[in-house]
Amino acid sequence: MSSLAAHKFVGEKCVICEQMKPKGIHLYTSFICTDCEKDLIQTDTNDPKYKFFLKQLKKIATPGIFS
Repeated sequence: MSSLAAHKFVGEKCVICEQMKPKGIHLYTSFICTDCEKDLIQTDTNDPKYKFFLKQLKKIATPGIFS
């Protein structure tokens, strides 16, 4: 099995929950699984879990411009 096929079968590592998940979205060079995406959207800003989401999202770096 090629590495690309294996990569699609297993999934990608979510930047928030840090688990391998098959579906999600890409934000710059990072991956957010659909479960975390739903939790993030539905979490109130007063919830302690919201601070955890912010901490994890800070790992996402804006890619530089390459010439």
